[in-house]
Amino acid sequence: MSDSLKLYSYYRSSASYRVRLALAYKELNYDYLAVHLLNNGGEQNSPDYVAANPMRQVPTLVDGDLVLSQSLAIYEYLDEKYPNTKRLLPTDTAGRAKVREFCEIINAGIQPLQNLKTLQTLDEYFKPLAAVKMRWMHYWMARGYSALEEKLRMTSGTYSFGNTLTAADLFLYAQIFSSNRFQFSIETYPNMKRVYENIAKLEILEKAHPNQQIDAE
Repeated sequence: MSDSLKLYSYYRSSASYRVRLALAYKELNYDYLAVHLLNNGGEQNSPDYVAANPMRQVPTLVDGDLVLSQSLAIYEYLDEKYPNTKRLLPTDTAGRAKVREFCEIINAGIQPLQNLKTLQTLDEYFKPLAAVKMRWMHYWMARGYSALEEKLRMTSGTYSFGNTLTAADLFLYAQIFSSNRFQFSIETYPNMKRVYENIAKLEILEKAHPNQQIDAE
């Protein structure tokens, strides 16, 4: 196990949550460095942080001289750097590609359209009513979740891909936490709901929960 890992994270960020889930599942130790996305104009905009992550996003993982952002890249790095821990991605080429595809539906098709910067930009340029912003988020969640549900109909068992937990499950779990904050129900997605409830039974993941972080409000 490594004691050198550092994670810049915001407790409520679903992308940060994904990486905390991966670190918890692989039982890797790390130092948690809080980056508050609202305080002081957003701590992600400080010069020191921008030098580490020019996109001004969380999470950022630091391992010695390596500085790495983007959660899926971090997952692949953790699998390759720590091969004796539980895997996040399948060992076969087709399996890895299908798990990445599932993750990217969340990573590119849902999460960016509901994140803080997107909502702040909507406010700045269009000044929508709160109800309109909620409809915006729910539209993209429904679109993405419908695609994920169809994938799960064909691939899921206990988890998203059969009975072995993968990166797909951790991405999904963090995303559903986020959608719950915005009052989006998964009741109409039975496969997703079943997989989510199975992931929730894993006690090893509890330490990654947003409410357990040092910057939780």
